[in-house]
Amino acid sequence: MLAGRCAATALQPFARQTPRQLYRPALTTQLRTYATPSPTPEKEKVAHFKGKKGSDGKFRVTLIEGDGIGPEISQSVKDIFTAASVPISWESVDVTPRIIDGKSSIPQETIDSVKRNYVALKGPLATPIGKGHVSLNLTLRRTFNLFANVRPCKSIQGYKTPYDNVDTVLIRENTEGEYSGIEHVVVDGVVQSIKLITREASERVLRFAFQYAQDVGRPKVRAVHKATIMKMSDGLFLSIAREVSKDFPNVEFDAELLDNACLKIVSDPTPYNDKVLVMPNLYGDILSDMCAGLIGGLGLTPSGNIGDECSIFEAVHGSAPDIAGKGLANPTALLLSSIMMLQHMNLYEHADKIQAAIFKTLAEGKTITGDLGGKAKTHEYAQAVIENMK
Repeated sequence: MLAGRCAATALQPFARQTPRQLYRPALTTQLRTYATPSPTPEKEKVAHFKGKKGSDGKFRVTLIEGDGIGPEISQSVKDIFTAASVPISWESVDVTPRIIDGKSSIPQETIDSVKRNYVALKGPLATPIGKGHVSLNLTLRRTFNLFANVRPCKSIQGYKTPYDNVDTVLIRENTEGEYSGIEHVVVDGVVQSIKLITREASERVLRFAFQYAQDVGRPKVRAVHKATIMKMSDGLFLSIAREVSKDFPNVEFDAELLDNACLKIVSDPTPYNDKVLVMPNLYGDILSDMCAGLIGGLGLTPSGNIGDECSIFEAVHGSAPDIAGKGLANPTALLLSSIMMLQHMNLYEHADKIQAAIFKTLAEGKTITGDLGGKAKTHEYAQAVIENMK
């Protein structure tokens, strides 16, 4: 499904504002950034980065290049990181699934690498077609208990869409809800799917959302829900949100029904520019892609999957096998996801340098890929980013 999704989206267009600003927004010269040096003491943070530099002075980072265009856009990231002297050494791993005892599983050496390094960067993955194979992306999230998906969506200078100055941030609970996979046939023609909401998972993602808002300077957190209909499940999520908000008196809290949020965002997204939206799994899946559509698509949208022990940052578009190997792919989504990764690792100086060069390249519009209206090849775009770092 991801592969089909990407042919259009990996050739499309990302963003947010903070004390140290997320990335360069449309029509301004401010530097935007996905995260900033946190006012939250590191030892008190949910899901803080635990990695340490090795004897070579570098952090080890697991790299999952992915399928289709994955190797090409991953090479762009590696080239740009080398040019920027980022203190990272890559440990490339394969996630081709293996069937063990009738179940699809990723290789143990891959699991060991991510756990050892605490952080990974992942290109697009296509799930093999056939009985026994489940979504590789879902498998990774479950394997490492990546409980929060962070998706900033921001207008890009140089890429015009029907919406100006979009600057949304969505945090999606990543482990349960309708995606718990609890389904069964009641009788012929009747299938029951169970939506699982727990206090533990809800509190964890909500606490992270408030912490994130505090860290990046957003004054408000809004829970998106349907507690009017699902009074027990969404009702629990909403009541826990109210409880957690009391621990963050400097962050405002309110709530909004999912349908109202969708209507208002596509009518005028700017009132959401000062908020972090947090919601259960299915709502987050749908709403985050909808917000990506406001800025042009998934091809320029970064994403981070956050866990207590390790985190994986990824391009959320598909693998676009139809253009693989042709040098047509836009690496921006993976690059911006790598910026989120650097900020998660507290490598802000390098993140700022690369980020500024990316947005300068996009704003100039001289060396951009075909999906953005240009004629540049993948490696030519990466080289332009490198030149703009000088």
